[in-house]
Formats: sequence, structure tokens, C-alpha cells
Amino acid sequence: MNIFDTSAQYDAVIAACKKVFLDKMKDYGTAWRILRPSSITDQIFIKASRIRHIQQQGTQKIAEGIRSEFLGIANYAVMALIQLELESSLNFSIPAEQAEALYTRYFLQAKALMEDKNHDYDEAWRSMRISSLDDIILMKLLRIKQIEDNDGKTIASEGLDANYFDIINYAVFALIQMSNEN
Repeated sequence: MNIFDTSAQYDAVIAACKKVFLDKMKDYGTAWRILRPSSITDQIFIKASRIRHIQQQGTQKIAEGIRSEFLGIANYAVMALIQLELESSLNFSIPAEQAEALYTRYFLQAKALMEDKNHDYDEAWRSMRISSLDDIILMKLLRIKQIEDNDGKTIASEGLDANYFDIINYAVFALIQMSNEN
């Protein structure tokens, strides 16, 4: 029997991520809309690579820690899903309400996917190391880059959206793991 309320923990992470997303939207608007999905992939890669470097080196010089990087990874992955739907544009401004609605919809889809996979995998992620979760995110990003280089075409694999959804969930799992350590 699981002693954790995964749904409540996931909702707490969604709330933390959404607060950052909305606060940054108040500061910057929807400037991120100008980014092509491949640029968002690279932003996520930078964050996941920084996490790995900090974990391997054991030190950092910038105050933002691993937690904020995982929050950023989840948020950028949601932005990527939005961009896949709306496509990037030089007309990057969308109403804040629309951006928030899309953000919420994609995060809830990620949660539904997590619940289905948790049923089949019996929350195996709870036994994983945070470093492994980051490594899997990096692997998913390399897959995404390859799919992007193939103009979005796959032969036997899931598409871009499935990989972004997985990245959201692995970032959430890391954030839940980190909150359990406190």
C-alpha cells in the first residue's frame, strides 16, 4: 500500500510551477511564444545539463538551485506543447487567459498520463534517484532533437508531444522526491 498521496503531491507541484509561469507572464508577457519548439528543447536541455553538472560537481556558483531548474523544465515542456499546438509566430502575443488555460490543460493531461502509468508501473519512480530522473529527461531531449532533425517524422516511436509529456512527469517526480527529502 502506498503511503503517499501522489495526486495531492502532483497538484502541489502543478501549483508551484503554475505560480512561476503566471508570475513570469506578468513580468514578460508571452514573449516565449516567439520560440520555435526546437529552441524550447534547447532551453530544457540547458536546464537539465546544469542539474547534471551540479550533481556531478557538488557545487554551483549561481544561486538558483536544482529545484528551480526542474520547475523550469516542467514549465518549458508545457510551453513546448502549447507551441506545437499554436505554432510559433512573430505575432507572439496571446491573451494571458488563453495562455493560462492552455497551460492548465496540458499539465492536467500530463497528470492523467502519470496516473495511468503509475497504475501499470506501481510508482516505480519513487525508488529512482533524482540523478536518474534527470538522465531520463536528457535522454528524452536527445530523442526530441533527433525527431526535430527528422522534421517531426518517426517510424516506430512516439512523437514530440509524448516525449514532452514524459519530461513534465519526470520533472514533477524529481520535485516530489525533493519535497519528500525535506
